[in-house]
Amino acid sequence: MREPLTGRGLRVTRTVTEQPGYTQQEITYRSDDLTISGELFRPTGRGPFPAIVLNHGYIDPAYYETGQGLAREQLWLVQAGYVVLHTDYRGHATSDDVPQVDLESRLGYARDAANAVRALRQQPYVDGERVGMLGRSMGGGVTQNVLVAYPGLVDAAVVYASVSSDFVENVRQFTEPNRPEAAQGYHDQFGTPRSAPEFYDGLSPRTYFDRITEPVLSLHGAVDATCPPRWARDTQRLMTRAGVDATLELYDGEDHTFYSRWEDSIRRTDRFFERHL
Repeated sequence: MREPLTGRGLRVTRTVTEQPGYTQQEITYRSDDLTISGELFRPTGRGPFPAIVLNHGYIDPAYYETGQGLAREQLWLVQAGYVVLHTDYRGHATSDDVPQVDLESRLGYARDAANAVRALRQQPYVDGERVGMLGRSMGGGVTQNVLVAYPGLVDAAVVYASVSSDFVENVRQFTEPNRPEAAQGYHDQFGTPRSAPEFYDGLSPRTYFDRITEPVLSLHGAVDATCPPRWARDTQRLMTRAGVDATLELYDGEDHTFYSRWEDSIRRTDRFFERHL
């Protein structure tokens, strides 16, 4: 996954809406040899503006629609003065398709997120020295993979309700009960965690936390039944041990999707990016 980035060719395909403070557009860009779709939110004005790439959580690709999963964050951040690029990832919306096994590893998603950063930096309205990344749930894992594969690519990162930084824990929590045929296909091709532990360790971002150079803010619900808060505590402990400037905030009473504390979460996110971008 650490091959040179190829993100380029960001192109507007449709203007969704023009509001007094921002414009929302559907876009495509190139990632490796694929065309990836997404949504772009641009503040009114010439810029250059700081930018944030958003990595969405798991939504069945058969039903996913472009820009889905982080609507509240999109609008808040663009109105706060950030260019926001929400990547759809490969195999989603109108992005090019890839084999199922590639979707299960999520590594290609990290390539698409990283290439979104590279494509954004080529735009005259973006301040290329001030780029952050935010990921939710599965997108939190995507964000972690970007941080360990491309140290220094972004200046700061935020993760909400992230999946585990241990690949095998995610397989056991999500893939085996919900997509057993996908889990079996993975085991048939690469072996099981018991027979090929080094392979699976290599898919876990926690193996490489010592590569991270950016500050990381993690926000997690204390009663999250989808991504157990234990995962967030483990990730925080391992990041700190690896020397990462990492902060974890657990929200009492919040489950996987923030409700009563959402405004606090986005204000905290805005302050974090304002401080580090």
